[in-house]
Amino acid sequence: MKSDNTYKLSGGKKALGWIYVLTFVVMAFTGFGQMPIFKRYYVSDIPGMGWSADFYLTHYIHYLGAIFLLGLFAYVIVDYVLSGRKELALTSSAYVRIVLLGGIVITGIFRVLKNMPDVVFSPDFTLFIDISHLGFMILYLLTALVFLIMKSGWVVIK
Repeated sequence: MKSDNTYKLSGGKKALGWIYVLTFVVMAFTGFGQMPIFKRYYVSDIPGMGWSADFYLTHYIHYLGAIFLLGLFAYVIVDYVLSGRKELALTSSAYVRIVLLGGIVITGIFRVLKNMPDVVFSPDFTLFIDISHLGFMILYLLTALVFLIMKSGWVVIK
C-alpha cells in the first residue's frame, strides 16, 4: 500500500534518477559483455553493435561507468546527509537496495584488484568474487524491478 507521505522528486532529482538508471543499464550491458556472450550469441552481429564483442572496449566502458556510479553514490550520500536527513527517512526498500549495492561495490573492488598484475587470488576466491558480483547485480536488478512495481521509493517524508 502506498503511503500519503511519498516524496516527489524535483526536476533536477528526476534527471539524476534517469542518469542513475541509464548508468546502470550501461553497466549491466558492459558487465555481461565481460563474460563474453555477445560474440557467441551474435549480439555483435546486429548492425551498430560490433563494438560489443571487443572485450577491452567493454571493459574500459565498464570501469568508466563504475567510476561515474561511485561519484553519483558519493553525491547522493552527501546530499542526503547534509540536506535531506531532517525531512526525509529511508524506506525499508532503500535499506535492501543499499545492502545489495554495497555487495556490488565490494565485489567490484575485488574484481578490479584481481585484474591488477601484482595481485594474485586463488582460483576458488576468484570464482567466488566473480559469481558474487554477478549474483549481487542480478539480485539488485530483480529487487529494483519488484520495488518499481510496488512503487516503493527510496525515501519518504518524515
